[in-house]
Amino acid sequence: MRFAFALALALAAAASPARADTNDLVLSRLATLEPGTANYVPQNQEFRSLASQLGVALAPHMLTPADTTGFAGFQFTVDLSTTTIDSGAAYWRVREGTDPTMTGTGGNTLQTVGIFARKGIWLPVPSFEVGLGAVHLVDSNVWTGQLYAKLALVEGYHQLPLPSLAVRGGVSRMMVQRELDLTVASLDIMVSKHIGIGDTWRLEPFAGWDLLMIVPRSEVIDPTPTIDPLVMGNEEDSKKNFVFKDQDNIYRQRIVLGAKFRYHVVQLTLEAAWALRGQSVDDRPGVSTPCTEASSTTECDATDTAAAQRTFSLAAGFDF
Repeated sequence: MRFAFALALALAAAASPARADTNDLVLSRLATLEPGTANYVPQNQEFRSLASQLGVALAPHMLTPADTTGFAGFQFTVDLSTTTIDSGAAYWRVREGTDPTMTGTGGNTLQTVGIFARKGIWLPVPSFEVGLGAVHLVDSNVWTGQLYAKLALVEGYHQLPLPSLAVRGGVSRMMVQRELDLTVASLDIMVSKHIGIGDTWRLEPFAGWDLLMIVPRSEVIDPTPTIDPLVMGNEEDSKKNFVFKDQDNIYRQRIVLGAKFRYHVVQLTLEAAWALRGQSVDDRPGVSTPCTEASSTTECDATDTAAAQRTFSLAAGFDF
């Protein structure tokens, strides 16, 4: 437990102070000036695609087999993940560490680090497990709070050629981001098989599918943060503030493969996930015009153009 406590302290110490970091978002870069005016027009399609790729990076990961920890069981882990992004897409100029006048700048991946606690319980039904944790987006001020509940439909038949089967629901909620409100919900189906090696080693390969529902909401965005509208002569500047229209929910699908290794109370889990490309559309009532990069209005149907993504994760910790 001392080691686990030290890791938790290290993660807390790694949290950045309140300053802009290279992966912090500047959503004002996703707006264009309306010709002949000083009005900023938010680009809904870029906003939707950005939220889609960011949502995949911050979504709950499986990182567990279908079996629960058991009523008396408890698990503590430190999780590391890296997720690919389409950094060549125009909407990724939104990062603080990129040049807003260029396309295709910045790194090709987003890394996250998190701490998780998982516990098996008998309520509301047997074979139930809950998990709670916090995940930090590296090189940013962004944290997410995550929670999941898992129900094992079949588990414990280790002596039979019968895999364990479970369903799980999870949610990830972004915090410490002043311009974007992002919630990611997941519905997972997973299968796994316990393989004993001697009386001490334990191997549990697992596979799964999950459906992600990404819900982005824009806060009020100031495109000219260096101008104080309270200063005499700058009163009109506050009229330039804008918000992105509320988007319909974004749906992404992931296929997951992984394996958990355990020796006594020490465990290591490896996982690879493939998120299929985004296709959902923000279908506005009475509107049939698709958004384009040249759109000069917010009244258009934005399509999620996010490319497919890969996530590789590692979890290390203790099972008690």
